[in-house]
Amino acid sequence: MKLVLATGNKGKVREIKELCKDYEVIPYGDIIDEFEIVEDGDTFKENALIKARAVFKALDDEDVMVIADDSGISVDILDSEPGIYSARYAGVDANDKDNLHKLMDAIKAKGKTKSDAHYTAAIAIVTKDSEYTVHGWMYGTALSEASGDGGFGYDPMFIPEGYDKTLGELDNEIKKRLSHRSKALFLAKKIIQTL
Repeated sequence: MKLVLATGNKGKVREIKELCKDYEVIPYGDIIDEFEIVEDGDTFKENALIKARAVFKALDDEDVMVIADDSGISVDILDSEPGIYSARYAGVDANDKDNLHKLMDAIKAKGKTKSDAHYTAAIAIVTKDSEYTVHGWMYGTALSEASGDGGFGYDPMFIPEGYDKTLGELDNEIKKRLSHRSKALFLAKKIIQTL
């Protein structure tokens, strides 16, 4: 069975492919034209399900399994912002760098150089017969300055618990082991194996 990813985000596609090497993993944009999916849920779980259901319906193929991820960073000092708005924190047409700088500036605006924070990843799995969701978390510290150019998104400003380097500086293998997405995918793979 094909695993179709309900995302066009190249960073997520690369990460999920690396973590699911035992499966044929295909971004949905390789099969059909990408289309806008309105993520109007109130939680990561709801938005992951919205994406997975929309792509499953658009594919019109009962022999596929669609996986969608909704993830983001929540910063304590900012009352858990940006949360579910992480991908569009600096506006609809913003890129990763715009979002990163807006979040660092928001921490600075509080007169701080860092704050406790955590990443959440919700993964939805949709097939013709079932729907499942799993979660993974990574805790640490969000900084008001970026360091390192590895990873994507907010990685250069986030230091995982127990480390003294940002995700932008850490080796890819360490990052994979700590990642909220890899923790959620570990649980998702257990479900996929039973389907």
